[in-house]
Amino acid sequence: MKLGFLGTGTIASAVVQGIAADGHAITVSRRSEARSAALAEAFAAVTVADNQGVLDAAEVVFLGLMAETAPGILQGLQFRAGQKVVSFMAGLPLEALAPLVAPAEAVAIMLPFPGIAQGGSPVLALGGDDLLRGIFGRTNTVFALGSAAELNAYLCAQAVLSPAVLMVATAADWMERQGVDRVGAEGFLRTLVGSSLISGPCRPMLAALDTPGGYNQRLRRHMEQAGMEPALTEGLDRLQG
Repeated sequence: MKLGFLGTGTIASAVVQGIAADGHAITVSRRSEARSAALAEAFAAVTVADNQGVLDAAEVVFLGLMAETAPGILQGLQFRAGQKVVSFMAGLPLEALAPLVAPAEAVAIMLPFPGIAQGGSPVLALGGDDLLRGIFGRTNTVFALGSAAELNAYLCAQAVLSPAVLMVATAADWMERQGVDRVGAEGFLRTLVGSSLISGPCRPMLAALDTPGGYNQRLRRHMEQAGMEPALTEGLDRLQG
């Protein structure tokens, strides 16, 4: 498939890296000279063009732009009928994007995460889930969303990643203070948490970890008594605004 990327920021670059070996012809814009040049050097499937050149070469166009500046950039470009446009911009609804890319079709808002570069990452998709599964589903999991409100809930809840990472980092710091090698400590904790979370649903896992008097139960109860759950819920509510 012929894929084009307008904007080559961190996320767009990670997306390109994740699919560069999948047989697509990929054209990226020069919006970030350093990143676009690095992608073209690293992958034979990637070429660099100006913004209009990206559109001329692509069947599916991915927009890795800032929602605030995208209208000014897109209004000066010529899309064509039959093209499909996928936006990485949660802040620009599809109904607002559609006239900016006509006569092409704005089919989806897609929210990837940096892990897509290696695969095994979640991909949020509002619209166009069959198309996105065809491109990214071999090595990633596409979560099809039904509405903008659902997308907003996912956007807020995904922020749990940062507190979770902080917990692992803090525990590794604590282990280091006990004389444990810091690299090995963090590697163990990352493997433990990551492998456990993908093994099954959380509530049954919590029950399995609730051995009376066990380490997991004692630490969880300590954190619950310190207000962990209300603080998390309040934080999510504030993000949702």
